[in-house]
Order: sequence, then structure tokens, then C-alpha cells
Amino acid sequence: MDLMFNIFPLLFLAMFGLVFGIIVSTLFKSAKQNHRNNNSSRLTSEATVVAKRTHVRGDHAHTTYYATFQFESGDRLELMIPYDRFGYLVEGDRGKLTFQGTRFLNFERV
Repeated sequence: MDLMFNIFPLLFLAMFGLVFGIIVSTLFKSAKQNHRNNNSSRLTSEATVVAKRTHVRGDHAHTTYYATFQFESGDRLELMIPYDRFGYLVEGDRGKLTFQGTRFLNFERV
């Protein structure tokens, strides 16, 4: 019984350190991606919406929206789409996609 009370503070600190490390790692990864996007050129290319999907995380139903665009060269790019723009995209739509790195900026149907 006495051993359990001696181990509890160590387990608590280990779990706190693990959670803190995961949070710091996630923030660092996000900041790094944001920096890369900010330093990327803004590109506008003819593209077709070929797929849409959503990803629901957690018990609070946080939803992330994605669309896959195909360029005339046949290359494809999946981008995270803001929730208020997702409904305006329809699979098969053709238009001008503007993006910066992995950041969706705009899609104009033609």
C-alpha cells in the first residue's frame, strides 16, 4: 500500500509530461506547416473537383472538410476546405483553383 502512494506522483508526472509533449509537438507541427504555406507561392490552376470527404473527430463531433482536385496534367491534390465553402463544391465542377502550399484559398467555377 505504501508503495502505491510512492509511485502515484511519478505516474502523474509521467502522464503530464506525455500529454504536454503531445500538445507541444502538435503546435510545433502546425506552426511549421503554416510557415511553409506562408512562404509558398499562390497558384491558380484549372482543376476539377473529383472527390469530397469529411473527417469527424472526438465525442464533440469536430468535423474537418476535404476536397480532392485534379489538374489537367492528371495530378491530384487534396485540400482542407473551410466549412462555409464546402457545400458550394460539387464533384465534377471545373474551375480555377487558387491555393498556397496546402492551404485552399478559392475555387471559381467556369
